[in-house]
Amino acid sequence: MTNRFAVVLAAGQGTRMKSKLYKVLHPVCGKPMVEHVIDQVSSIGLNKLVTIVGHGAELVQSYIGDRTEYALQEEQLGTAHAVMQASSVLEGQAGTTLVICGDTPLITAETMEALLRHHEETQAKATILTAHAEDPTGYGRIIRQSDGDVKKIVEHKDASNEERAIKEINTGTYCFDNEALFEALKQVSNDNVQGEYYLPDVIEIIKNAGETVSAYQTETFEETLGVNDRVALSQAEKLMRKRINHKHMVNGVTLIDPEQTYISPDAEIGSDTIIYPGTVILGKSNIESDCIVGPHSEIKDCQIGSYTVIKQSVAHNSSIGSQVTIGPFAHIRPESHIMDEAKIGNFVEIKKATFGKGSKASHLSYIGDANVGDDVNIGCGSITVNYDGKKKYLTTIEDGVFIGCNSNLIAPVTVGKNAYVAAGSTITDNVPGESLSIARARQVNKENYVSKLKNKE
Repeated sequence: MTNRFAVVLAAGQGTRMKSKLYKVLHPVCGKPMVEHVIDQVSSIGLNKLVTIVGHGAELVQSYIGDRTEYALQEEQLGTAHAVMQASSVLEGQAGTTLVICGDTPLITAETMEALLRHHEETQAKATILTAHAEDPTGYGRIIRQSDGDVKKIVEHKDASNEERAIKEINTGTYCFDNEALFEALKQVSNDNVQGEYYLPDVIEIIKNAGETVSAYQTETFEETLGVNDRVALSQAEKLMRKRINHKHMVNGVTLIDPEQTYISPDAEIGSDTIIYPGTVILGKSNIESDCIVGPHSEIKDCQIGSYTVIKQSVAHNSSIGSQVTIGPFAHIRPESHIMDEAKIGNFVEIKKATFGKGSKASHLSYIGDANVGDDVNIGCGSITVNYDGKKKYLTTIEDGVFIGCNSNLIAPVTVGKNAYVAAGSTITDNVPGESLSIARARQVNKENYVSKLKNKE
């Protein structure tokens, strides 16, 4: 089998984005554009993958990690110059090289594979990925010979009226015979207005050498969208969201209003789950079957069991069991573990806590840095007081405990199995199992106090 290589161009600053953030790191559906490209290209089976970095190189590498080799383009002198930076890794090796831009987040592995296969079957030295554009303004046009091979690429500004009527456009993604590519790169000139070295010039050099230049037209123009400004970024976001949501609906997930539902490309959702409008599912969240989420909930990097209901709530970096009910207006903060059949009610906040099977905190409570056992009832307004201004401390509430309303548990403290804490108590010492703990001032009624007070006025 022919060796396959890929070069991802990710060195441009992206001045039209008008942003401090390096262009290819702008997110689409919560993931940097270049990471979308790396995800897709990595799945087609490559011998080597090289990413060309420039502005913000270290930040790009921090996102992508060791999934690719890197080459640095210290000066941005054009796309041909960028590819040339990969010569230390790829030059002289036999095989096929895919060149793709890091700002094309919608392109799929299926399209890349089809392009590579077409290139190999036609035995071309270069193959251009093209697309049909209803409005091709600004794009280079593909001029074909009678046999279907590419005669030339004509940039819009240089095209005749007849050529401008052509709607097959150059997408900026290419396949090359690797050895022919690096030989042609050495011949590219920067004799142009911008003084840069352009990759499309390689096509002309290969063609003038009498070699075959082919083209493969993708069926979906939207896949080839390059993001150069915030307008294109919003278009990519909308198209990606539509693609993601369609996948989940086909797989048996009900989205009440897909246009108002935002799901990460890395999220997994089981069948017969219902997602209500305004819900945002981020990161590598995994929601099992038969759940109800939303409306207006935010889930990030959570594992959620089947038959769980989350209404108008926020949950981040936590595990949530099956048959759990959360919300409305609850907040599950990172490193929380909610066990099966638990209930987290309205205006309850859970932080870095384990909350046991069948336990309940129905309203207006804060449970932070705590281990809560099974079948515990935490009354309204009760909190674990976990912070002394310098350190956080653990509260342990064992199985079967009943915490009365408006109680404060001053950590570190343990409430033993099946114990009761009376409403309004501030607990500073451990409570033995099977005990009732009352820690509040005794009520005193001062009769006729109000009348006496008024008479003094």
